[in-house]
Amino acid sequence: MASRSVGELQEMEVDRKGESEESGDDETKRKSINGNVDPNQPATTGKEESPVDMDTITLDPEEEDVDLVHCRIGNIEGLEVLQKCKTLSLRQNLIKKIENLDSLRSLRELDLYDNQIRKLENLQNLTEIDQLDVSFNMLRKVEGLEQLTQLKKLFLLHNKIGSIANLDHLTGLDMLELGSNRIRILENLDTLSSLQSLFLGTNKITTLQNLDGLHNLTVLSIQSNRITKIEGLQNLLNLRELYLSHNGIEVIEGLENNKKLTTLDIAANRVKKIENINHLTDLQEFWMNDNQIDNWSDLDELKNAKSLETVYLERNPVQKDPQYRRKIMLALPSVRQIDATFIRF
Repeated sequence: MASRSVGELQEMEVDRKGESEESGDDETKRKSINGNVDPNQPATTGKEESPVDMDTITLDPEEEDVDLVHCRIGNIEGLEVLQKCKTLSLRQNLIKKIENLDSLRSLRELDLYDNQIRKLENLQNLTEIDQLDVSFNMLRKVEGLEQLTQLKKLFLLHNKIGSIANLDHLTGLDMLELGSNRIRILENLDTLSSLQSLFLGTNKITTLQNLDGLHNLTVLSIQSNRITKIEGLQNLLNLRELYLSHNGIEVIEGLENNKKLTTLDIAANRVKKIENINHLTDLQEFWMNDNQIDNWSDLDELKNAKSLETVYLERNPVQKDPQYRRKIMLALPSVRQIDATFIRF
């Protein structure tokens, strides 16, 4: 793993192992055949470019996977010929409105990442869609998804969405990405009982709440928010990865029922003591860098985690100890990586 400084992580919404292996903000999602999209910058809207006429683009009626990335498309039109299309990528274009897709009844995946779309609309006939990506656009509301009951993965990263709403009918949803928006309250998630991964990094959330119905949740990322207390996780018995870095947390608590955790990230908070986690025996990765840990005896809390392989403690007071690495190795013999450096035997 690469070394991480506070500066590098300041705007990070989700960049951990497993954090978005399927997510709209993972490495694959950020790249196109034309190059990289910087995840920490607003989408390039290409307003100075002139849209092309769709008549200049050749479409194959037999094609099931249609890739129209960075083609300077301004309007969605002329796609009726794609009756066999199952995957349609229109990312990095100049599209302002979702329209003229009604005839694509076979469509399973629709990618509109990095356009200029202001509203989720005209999707009601795409009832077979199971993956929708409208990240890096200009959306202000979650709406217009009522008929997409087959939806499994929804990516709405980096928009201007102010609240979580209108998702009640998406009971089959297993992945929801709402990172880098303007959300202040965790709400209206009760019916998403199939949800396995929830990404809410870089919002304005102050309290962990209203998560009780998410019994199947295995990954929760809520980095770079305004959380000061670990709470509201008692019903998440299947949680395996918890990412809480870059908040205002002072005490490790509230994890009594989360015994299946394999990854715990509380980096860049205000924690002074490692405590209340000796029951997390399945822990494999523990991120506690950039806090205020100053007592070596705190490592005793991790001794029951026999599979612990990665520990980040850099930029804590304990790192000033000349025997820093040696003491971690002696206290936690299963560890194979300390901070960004693997242990050599």
